[in-house]
Amino acid sequence: MTHGLRTRRRTSGRRPHPVRLYLAPLMLLAPCLAQAQQASPPEAAPPQAEPDMNAPLDAMPDIGVDWPDMGQPDSVTPLPADPVDTDAAATVEPSPEAMPALPEPVEEDVATFADAGEERRYTVVLTGIETIADAQFTQRFDELSALRLGQDKSANLAQINRRIKEDSDLLDRLLRAKGYYAARVRGSVAPPPAGSDRLAVSFDINPGTRYLLSSVDVLGLAETGEREEKLRAAFPPKVDDPVDADAILSGRDSLTTALSESGFPFAKVDEPEVRIDHEERKGDLDIIVTPGGFRRFGAIRTDDDQLFSAHHVQEIARFDPGDTYMASDVEDLRRAIVATGLVSSVTLTPKDAGDGEHVDLDVDMRPAPLRTIAGELGYGTGEGYRAEVSWQHRNFFPPEGAVTLRGVIGTQEQTASFTYRRNNFKRRDNVLTGLLSISNIKRDAYDARTINLSGAIERQSNILFQKKWVWRFGGELIASDEADAFSGGSRRTFLIAAVPVSLTYDGSDDLLNPSKGFRLGARVSPELSFQNKTFGYTRAQVDGSIYQPVNDRVVLAARARFGTIFGSTVDQIAPSRRFYAGGGASVRGYGYQAIGPRYGEDDDPVGGKSLAEFSLESRVRFGNFGVVPFIDAGNISTSFLPRFRDLRIGAGMGVRYYSSFGPIRVDVGTPLNPQPGDPKVAVYVSLGQAF
Repeated sequence: MTHGLRTRRRTSGRRPHPVRLYLAPLMLLAPCLAQAQQASPPEAAPPQAEPDMNAPLDAMPDIGVDWPDMGQPDSVTPLPADPVDTDAAATVEPSPEAMPALPEPVEEDVATFADAGEERRYTVVLTGIETIADAQFTQRFDELSALRLGQDKSANLAQINRRIKEDSDLLDRLLRAKGYYAARVRGSVAPPPAGSDRLAVSFDINPGTRYLLSSVDVLGLAETGEREEKLRAAFPPKVDDPVDADAILSGRDSLTTALSESGFPFAKVDEPEVRIDHEERKGDLDIIVTPGGFRRFGAIRTDDDQLFSAHHVQEIARFDPGDTYMASDVEDLRRAIVATGLVSSVTLTPKDAGDGEHVDLDVDMRPAPLRTIAGELGYGTGEGYRAEVSWQHRNFFPPEGAVTLRGVIGTQEQTASFTYRRNNFKRRDNVLTGLLSISNIKRDAYDARTINLSGAIERQSNILFQKKWVWRFGGELIASDEADAFSGGSRRTFLIAAVPVSLTYDGSDDLLNPSKGFRLGARVSPELSFQNKTFGYTRAQVDGSIYQPVNDRVVLAARARFGTIFGSTVDQIAPSRRFYAGGGASVRGYGYQAIGPRYGEDDDPVGGKSLAEFSLESRVRFGNFGVVPFIDAGNISTSFLPRFRDLRIGAGMGVRYYSSFGPIRVDVGTPLNPQPGDPKVAVYVSLGQAF
């Protein structure tokens, strides 16, 4: 459907039939006003003698049809002369419609080119509109101009003439869109100036007087009652504003949005209509609104509850029955349903409840594939080979109760796990998780055979809905048989109960690829451990990162992390619960968990009670690719507080590919002050930035 601004000419003493021209969505321009010509009454025909029916027929006259514009006066009455430009009216064509393809002087200037049929390139210059041609005006002309489209290709004079005529009409429409209904446009061609081999195509433009609004009537808002004043303010055009099509159409859109956000789901806003008075250089603006009645949210209805019921949809919604209808709430609910991953498409349609007060919401959903089988095979420096396979059903326990079975077989890890995850648990964005896993992990730092039973309720961010505040509250029961360098090769059994709690504030602008803002998070986990005796300790960790754009291509990013364990000694704490540093999400250039104190004959890392890490990188982007030079530093200490004098430093270069779902990261780092046994180069691959 084509939407736009309707204009018609207003004259004194009579109301002409309106000329309705619509604005094409591509151009978003005001239409040209077709001006009616007042034809003179025909002269009375002289009386004629009655023909003689018996007289012989005259010879058949020659029959022919002239081309409509051959020898005929222009059918469009020229606009009245601009009062401030009466002298120029004698030399400037009266209107763009009546202007010939090329003025006589132009033909003389390029006669040699025309006779020879020579094709030349040209340049285009607009003069006279420097004060009114804003970025939007210039962009529209550049995108729609026939001359601009062909200016890098050679053309003959006839082609240039046709393009000048097309662009003259275009400029006239562009100027009318900004309220200049009495503009004069003259196009010309001149030989190449000195030092150039291109013809000079120029438009000498006199925009004339800008027409203003003499009246603005928004009809129908009286039916909205107490909301009339607020809704009227949503339509900014007012008396003495320019007859600017963009401003008027933008006001129409703002009014439409305001109605849909104020409880009027069935409101209709007609196309604005402007009556133009060329004598007064004025316009009268009318816009008709049909509110359709105020409504509040009623019931949510679904025809098929195979995925989830109407009750669950209401839990996801950010509105309650009885709240004022808002179209933005409906769109938010649609996006939230899509974010569940259970639907391939969803349509939400407001339906009148029939009581004159409420509007019900019909939800039509098409299910997406609910089962996924995934596999992964890879090799990591210091980690060896690793193969993973998983099976997931995303709605095994409706609504949104997902089940995942996962198995890992690798050089250093063998794991089997069962995970239950319920999205939108009891309320929007709450996630309930449960995990049962059995694992055998053998690292340089420790060897652990572990059974883990854990659960948590949390509020999470996702790609569609990035939240400022994210929290998690959980519980863990762990039975682990472990060995490390402190145990001298013998194994120790640990029974651990933990209550981890975390809180994060995300003030960045993007979840996977932040370019400005900051993040700050804290995690505290009180734990009880039984190993020959029962003792307690608390793990605490603070993370912060900041992102500062330098320009459109470069972002500086910095990160810091501090952690500590208080309440026990290092050797008492289970090796799998200590702090470690090194790797792609820590200090790049070093092996996984390789930084920190080492112990025993094999000089194995043993972890520690405190942690300090720092990172600084410059993210330079070139289209879909980017490079990231970085430097990281970190250390693990066995004391309560980290020792900064023993920082291990790594540096390197990363490459980014910015896909539609986030950046793919490949980082190559090297240790600058390595310990014995550290690799010379380490490579890391993952989705998303390093922090």
